[in-house]
Amino acid sequence: MISSVRGTVLAVQGTAAVIEVGGVGLSVQVTPRHGLTLRVGSEATVRTALVVREDDLSLYGFAEADELVVFDLLRSVTGVGPRSAMGVLAVLDPDQIAAAIASEDDAAFRKVSGIGPKTAKLIVVSLAGKLVVTHSVRPSTPAAATPVHDSVVLALIGLGWPERTALQAVEDAMAGATELERETVPALLRLALSRLGPQAVSNK
Repeated sequence: MISSVRGTVLAVQGTAAVIEVGGVGLSVQVTPRHGLTLRVGSEATVRTALVVREDDLSLYGFAEADELVVFDLLRSVTGVGPRSAMGVLAVLDPDQIAAAIASEDDAAFRKVSGIGPKTAKLIVVSLAGKLVVTHSVRPSTPAAATPVHDSVVLALIGLGWPERTALQAVEDAMAGATELERETVPALLRLALSRLGPQAVSNK
């Protein structure tokens, strides 16, 4: 079992990252949000799950240990494969998943591409009591990622804010933005920065 990899990021394209470990480039599947934090040429440590099939060996990578735990739990649900599990994590973070399960909100999972009503309900039933909410989160699904959303998240990360802080700020900004503001990077970035506040800049 390959539980983690650490090395130089050689390439990032969509949800696939190539990380060089001991002279070997390993292809690792990541969520779009995780991919935004990986920089070509920089060193990265990624927690991984190796999925073995008859004709395929695939590595799935995660920025946080709790994401890996949730990934494994999701795969234990009948009808949820590794790609569907990654799809859930691309839309909901571990705390939001735990909150949806605790409130029996299968609608949160139905909004994930590839997850139908029966599978969504099965996720809620199968994982009941297996996840604990560790942060205060909104139980609803976060705003869907768009090119503008992703660009603003990437800009905030580049300015020094942690990924989760950046994501939350952008989602909060989108929730209170007008339709026009959601469609332009400068406007949405200003709203996100106003929510982070000046004290955040001094902590970079």
